[in-house]
Amino acid sequence: MPRRLATLIASGALALLATLAIASPAAAVTPAQRLSVLSSWTQTSASSYNSWNSARVNRAPWAEYNFNWSTDYCSSSPDNPLGFTFNLGCYRHDFGYRNYKAVGQFSANKSRLDSAFYEDLKRVCTTYNSVVRPACYSLAWTYYQAVSIFGSVAAVQQADIDRAARMKAQAEANAKTH
Repeated sequence: MPRRLATLIASGALALLATLAIASPAAAVTPAQRLSVLSSWTQTSASSYNSWNSARVNRAPWAEYNFNWSTDYCSSSPDNPLGFTFNLGCYRHDFGYRNYKAVGQFSANKSRLDSAFYEDLKRVCTTYNSVVRPACYSLAWTYYQAVSIFGSVAAVQQADIDRAARMKAQAEANAKTH
């Protein structure tokens, strides 16, 4: 009888362990792990941007983190003002804002998120011809100021875009005559 009792106890213990394993998977993401990944994807460096963008296009490995990937890109401001592709910089900025708000740590990270946004936009500007680059940098600064001061690029005014358009047109005209 002791042997049979031991087998029953062992079977019960195994069943209990199996139930616990199903109810609480060992691979569950902790809040600290979620914050660590969130922080690594919202730094000012190009490598941080590249890591975030890689995860953005291949979200499956990150599903357990329950990140909010929604975006309205550059809100009501143009996503690609004057043809400068700011849309992904705006997307990463939304990602940072939404996910830090979700974990209650937005105010402690807002300044860095805004700085990362500005660095992303400046990196976009470096991909354009040096003739039009000053107009791109001007818009990048305007978008940064809007999020830094108002928390949204929706605060960008048409006059700001028009000013950069004049800069771009003048630079292109000067380049043709020289």
